[in-house]
Amino acid sequence: MNSALSTTNTTSIEPAAPMNIASVERDCGLPKDTLRVWERRYGFPNPLRDKQDERLYPADQVATLRLLRRLVIAGHRPGKVVGLPDDQLKKLLEKVGGPDDQPTVHEAKQVLELLRAHDAVGLRNHLNAMVLRAGLGAFASVTGPRLVEAIGLAWSRGGLEIHQEHFFTEQFTTVLRSAINASQGSGFPRARPRVLFGTFPQEPHALGLMMAEAMFTLQGCLGVSLGVQTPIPEIAAAARAHKADILALSFSAIIPAAQASAGLAELRGLVPGTTEIWAGGACSGLRPKPGVHVLRELASIGPAIEAWRARATLTDGSDGPSPGKTDQFASTNQGEQS
Repeated sequence: MNSALSTTNTTSIEPAAPMNIASVERDCGLPKDTLRVWERRYGFPNPLRDKQDERLYPADQVATLRLLRRLVIAGHRPGKVVGLPDDQLKKLLEKVGGPDDQPTVHEAKQVLELLRAHDAVGLRNHLNAMVLRAGLGAFASVTGPRLVEAIGLAWSRGGLEIHQEHFFTEQFTTVLRSAINASQGSGFPRARPRVLFGTFPQEPHALGLMMAEAMFTLQGCLGVSLGVQTPIPEIAAAARAHKADILALSFSAIIPAAQASAGLAELRGLVPGTTEIWAGGACSGLRPKPGVHVLRELASIGPAIEAWRARATLTDGSDGPSPGKTDQFASTNQGEQS
């Protein structure tokens, strides 16, 4: 037993104060709705209640939620892991492929060293060099996702502090946004489809959305990003305002499938029939339905755009320029949250 926690030790340590649900969402990366769904469906977490009947999560439950988030992102179904003891969760995490299983092992180790050294300039330079070596397409579809997973795994195993993981996310976002903007301003002609990027209110993660945006950008699409956590009616309003051909939405593994499906059905009813909805990400429960396309891999975006342009060539008439021509649709991006 750790002597600091021993009842015979004369030095006591104050237990960490329980967190409210907003703090747990920020700490663990699990949306509030996911926490409530797990509580109702699986009996965990089992928060305390304050005088105003607001949820308060003890430190041990927050620690378990961190483990669960990593397992769900790694592909485990919540119904199979939520409620398991921590020792079993840790054993499952040990089986998850880490940085040594990926071609980015050297880069991941360097990034970890820079994070632990709190070297902001060195980290940005290293990430920029990775983009230059791999190219934006390979970085967004292969190298970047593997690096993000490696850093997340290091965090879940205690190799990084929370503030270090957040620092990595911020730097990664800055570098990727810069690369996307540079590609958009390279003089390469932009053509339809017009693509609007966003996530639902329950989805706080921006990296998957940005990596998808990079792939659309390389296809010469006209893009506007709303960032993350936009109310569904506002996404629909933006789609109408920008005359979007495609709504590209990202769903991480922490979003319950039923929630994603219900939101997509609501959005489908709010946008014109001419606007397609493309959904992707690690949410295993995503299913295609009329008017909603599901892309399982970032690498599938290119062929999907080619298919869209082929369809548009056959159907395009008086409702806009042909897909092979550029138009004056602005390629702008609002600030993203990490």
